[in-house]
This record gives sequence, structure tokens and C-alpha cells, in this order.
Amino acid sequence: MSRKQQLHRPGPQPGPPADDTGCGILHVDMDAFFVSVELLERPELRGRPVVVGGAGPRGVVSAASYEARGFGVHSAMPMTRARRLCPQAVVLPPDHGKYSRVSAAVFEIFRSVTPLVEGLSLDEAFLDVAGARRRLGRPAVIAQLIRDQVRDQQGITCSVGVASTKFVAKLASTRCKPDGLLVVPADGVVDFLHPLPVAALWGVGERTEQTLTRLGLRTVGQLAQVPPDTLQRELGNALGAHLHALAWGRDPREVDPHTPDKSIGAEETFDTDIDDPEVIRRELLRLAEKVGARLRESGNAGRTVSVKLRMANFKTITRARTLSEPTDLARVIYITARELYEAAGLERVRLRLVGVRVENLSPAGEAPRQLAFDEPDNGWREAEQAMDQVAHRFGRGAVRPAALVRRAADGDGRDGRGRGQ
Repeated sequence: MSRKQQLHRPGPQPGPPADDTGCGILHVDMDAFFVSVELLERPELRGRPVVVGGAGPRGVVSAASYEARGFGVHSAMPMTRARRLCPQAVVLPPDHGKYSRVSAAVFEIFRSVTPLVEGLSLDEAFLDVAGARRRLGRPAVIAQLIRDQVRDQQGITCSVGVASTKFVAKLASTRCKPDGLLVVPADGVVDFLHPLPVAALWGVGERTEQTLTRLGLRTVGQLAQVPPDTLQRELGNALGAHLHALAWGRDPREVDPHTPDKSIGAEETFDTDIDDPEVIRRELLRLAEKVGARLRESGNAGRTVSVKLRMANFKTITRARTLSEPTDLARVIYITARELYEAAGLERVRLRLVGVRVENLSPAGEAPRQLAFDEPDNGWREAEQAMDQVAHRFGRGAVRPAALVRRAADGDGRDGRGRGQ
């Protein structure tokens, strides 16, 4: 690795890992995501080869731990072959609902940093953090903040590439796995790219790699020295021009937050585990206020309210209720979330994390105006809209429910709360 690239591993860092000037693009990739989520409930399997996938004769590997990868096991491999390569591996069936819930929470962390989030899958996304610099600091500092929040709130790790383009950021995250942070300075892109094999370029599949090898082109640097018209003649106009541009680090694509929100939520990880029901209820109120404000800001309303309750041992349960009509009112969200919490029977169980989420979203203008628990909702709606206006002018903490004001007056206002969204 050249002196223009620095790899950051876990641990305190006095400053940005490298010169991140002009590097406003992050690629965040969860480490062995499905396996990592499973290990939250099966911590005794940490350090052992673990495979997630179908166990039947036609089963396929969905994910493999890094220990299993050391035996040659990888995703999309037939499970029968994976068992031959690593007979001691523990095979777990996939639980996509569980992965989706963790993914949604991780993406909430992303969106708390910037609205410019382009999800590629459940476990990876591009972020444009250029607009967040004044609020949160340099891109490398933001990347570390995201890594810390993902670890603290979800108990899993991610790797982050920081660069000036999407292509280079994605390559960087791949090369610092697992649990790393790699900054590729804008003036170090060519030094970073040219030693890499040509297969690292987007668009180079097995057949294209064979063609390039036949031409004696094994590294990105060798390909970069070939005239574009020669590549176009050998590979076709579009692919030849595309690979030549990438070989020199040119990638004009912007982060495109094209995927509409499927849900809006917020959650809080406590600094110390909490078993006081009143503290939990106040936290649910705070989160409901946040979710309601985000719904109104986005112009959405939702029919399904859910709570997430994570215990000290990382065991997590969720409870949900679908309302008769969509809502964007924090009062409705809170009362529903509180009832779900009370019905879960965990009022004396120590909790590490609580979350509130609203799903089944639709544009608020298309939703019927609901009555809130047999009372006219106009007064509550007007009150919450007034709170939105005050918050927009003076900040979200300028106005809040009386219960939350009393909590702040009683102490430091945290009640054991830690990092949240």
C-alpha cells in the first residue's frame, strides 16, 4: 500500500486516516452481514466457520463467515460443495425478515448523516457526505462515526471506503475488509488503481478478463496505457470507453437516492441497560416524536407501527400493529408503541436498545385524515405542525413534550441514553 493510502483498523485515531480533501463519497459495506446478524443471537459461534444458506440438496450459500471463507467457501456456492470444503462449518437457515430489520436500522444511521443515500442491497450503500461536513466533520471522521454507530447500535461491523468517486470508494471498502476504513485521496487515485488486477474494474467479467489477458493486460495500469480506440476495437465501443475511463479513476456518476423510503424509524442504544418502565416509556415518546416529525417532513404517513426491544444479551424482539388508517401524528405513534411495549411483557427486563418504526408508507396527501383514538385530531395535528415550524427555525430541541422537559429538569436529560438516530 502506498504512502498515499492509509488503512484504519478499529481503535482510537487522533485524526483522519488520510487526506480526504475532495473525498465526499462513502461506500459502506457490512461485514459478512447475514452471518453477523445470526451471531448476535448465537455468540458462542464467534470464531468458528459459519455458513448461512439452504441445507437441502439444492441449497446455496447465502453468506459465509471469514473463518469459512478461509476454506474457500463463498456466497452463491452450492451448499454440498461448501460442506465438502469445510465439513466442520455450522450451517444456519436464513431469516430474511431479521436481516431486513437490521438493514433498515443501519440505513437509518446512514440517513441521520445525509439524505443522499443510494442503497445497493440490504448490506451496502453509497453516501454523499459533502453536505454534512459543517455539521459532522471531514469525510473520514463521518465514516468512523458511521462505523461506531453501526457497531454500538447493531452489534455488527462494517467496512467503509472514502474517495472522490463511487467506483473508487467501492474498491476501497473491499480492500479494507473486514472492519476497516480506507481513504483514497483524490490525488492518489491512480496510484491506488494501477497495481490492481483488471478484474477489479466494473464490467470485467470472466470473458472480458480472458480477452484482456490474451492482450497481455493483467493490471489496471497496463490497461490504462492502451489507447481507447484499441480497447473499443477489441471490446466494443461502450465497454472499451468505460474501462479506459475507470482505469484513470474517472467516474462521473452521482449518488442517487432513488429508492423511496419503505419505512421511517428511530432507535436508541442506552449507555447502560435500563429496566425502569417509565424511562422506557419516555424514550418511546421521544422516538415517536422524532419519527412523526420525519414522516411529516417527508410528506408520508404510515399504517403499521412497530417497536424493537433489544435485551442485554442482544436478543431482539419486535412487535407491530397495523392501524385502521395511516398516520403521521407522533401522539398516535407513541400510544401504539407504548401499548406494544407493555404487551411484550418486558417491563422488568433490562433493555439495551429500543426503537420505533412506521411502515406501509403512502403520501400523506392521499391518506384519509384520521381521528386519533376517538377524538378529533385537528388540535393534535395543529400542535405538531406548530412544533415542526418552531423546530425548523430554532432546532429540534427547542420544543418538546412536557414529559421530556421534566426528564431533563430531573437530571442530565439522558437517563442512560447513548448514541441514537
